[in-house]
Amino acid sequence: MRIIIQKIKFITLLFLFSLATEVSAQQVLTLSEAVEIARRQSVDAAVALNELKTSYWEYRTYRADLLPEVNFTSTLPDYRRSYNLYQNDDGTYKFVRTNSLRATGDISIDQNIWLTGGKLSLNTSAQLIDPLNNTGAKRYYMSVPVGITYSQPIFSINNMKWKRRIEPIRYKEAKAAYLENVEIITLRTITYYFQLLLAKENLHIAEQNKKNADRIYEIAQARRKMGQISENELLQLELSALKAASNLTKEQSALNGAMFRLRSFLGLSETDTIDPVIPEMIQYPVISYHEVLEKAQQNNPLAQNIRRRQLEADYEVAKAKGAQREVDLFASIGYTGQDQAFRTAYQNLMDYQVVQVGVKIPILDWGKRKGRVKVAESNRDVIVSRLKQEQMDFNQDIFLLVEQYNNQTEQLRIARETDVIAQKRYNTSVESFMIGKINTLDLNDAQLSKDNARAKYVSEMHLYWYYLYQLRSLTLHDFGKGMDMDAEFERLIME
Repeated sequence: MRIIIQKIKFITLLFLFSLATEVSAQQVLTLSEAVEIARRQSVDAAVALNELKTSYWEYRTYRADLLPEVNFTSTLPDYRRSYNLYQNDDGTYKFVRTNSLRATGDISIDQNIWLTGGKLSLNTSAQLIDPLNNTGAKRYYMSVPVGITYSQPIFSINNMKWKRRIEPIRYKEAKAAYLENVEIITLRTITYYFQLLLAKENLHIAEQNKKNADRIYEIAQARRKMGQISENELLQLELSALKAASNLTKEQSALNGAMFRLRSFLGLSETDTIDPVIPEMIQYPVISYHEVLEKAQQNNPLAQNIRRRQLEADYEVAKAKGAQREVDLFASIGYTGQDQAFRTAYQNLMDYQVVQVGVKIPILDWGKRKGRVKVAESNRDVIVSRLKQEQMDFNQDIFLLVEQYNNQTEQLRIARETDVIAQKRYNTSVESFMIGKINTLDLNDAQLSKDNARAKYVSEMHLYWYYLYQLRSLTLHDFGKGMDMDAEFERLIME
């Protein structure tokens, strides 16, 4: 039996030595530092930033649709060698061989008119026709120095007007979602950090328990020789020493696993070793439900999401109603000229006007268009009902979270006092056992209470920070500084 105990001691000493060497190479990392690293270089941070960039360029694309657009269209060259049907003066037909070279070019400035949904274009163009197969025929130029074209749907939906209402809200939602995602990254960092911190504390507890178990077993052997304890109690203490050695190995594995998760989330190297420390507690004032709800309704992306989805539902109804009948107006005016020389083709100009009104009114469609309107209206009613339910659930979650946060301060205070008392009780129990005043059951109970109290304290601290940052993620408001959260979005996007 003594040989077994000596081997256990030797293995434990080697284990503790390697652990001490490892700890000496560890880098202390505070909670705030871990949060900063996660926000800067974690995979989740990169995903959140890329989602923001996507929304930004979608918004920029919408803004570009409101600005004039310059386009150049050209066909260089357009060579044709074929047979075309030709009607003679007497009414007969024949096929005529053609061999021509053409070239066209057009420059236009197009502007969407968001107020009416129409489109205004200012254009200039030139065209060359060279009949290659006709001896003596000369090339001709046709020019349109200036032309103005306007197209306007009469009853159809004004897409640009709806976009002016929806797209800014969508971009605000994206910016709020980015800030929320940053806070969610903080929440995950807090979770992984406290998992590592709890594993570290459990390992420290396991080391102390192993040390005390070996010490108590040595004393128990001496007391057994003097007949002060029974053989059963001695064997029980021996099992406690073996259990403490096994638990030490298990807690070391748990620490390595927790460190790997945090290290992977932060994007650190596998050679980096993290030494977490218990963060300093910041006492925040009691937060009221109405204050949190007001900030959440102002800043949370859900508020923008609800507005956007309501507008999109109305937009679908408007599109279905606009498709019931279609009337389009097209008008074009300008000047044109033609000649055998390019320069003179821009002289002796003649004006031209084109006005077209296209009408498409369904006479009999068996209620198809009316059915589409009813479907869109029904979908809108469903969305409105869902949005109301989501808002109610959101308010309820906020209420519960505020209650949990405000109660957590007291829970943390109680856990801290319990931890101190349990540690004192254990120290007293060890001394009492050594002088024979208590038995092994009382000692094991004191040790278990000490371990549970320490784990409870770390867990309650984790919940305190988690509830606080969950409130921040819902409200996008820093209750410590008393101000809403913001970011330099332009700088982030251009990085």
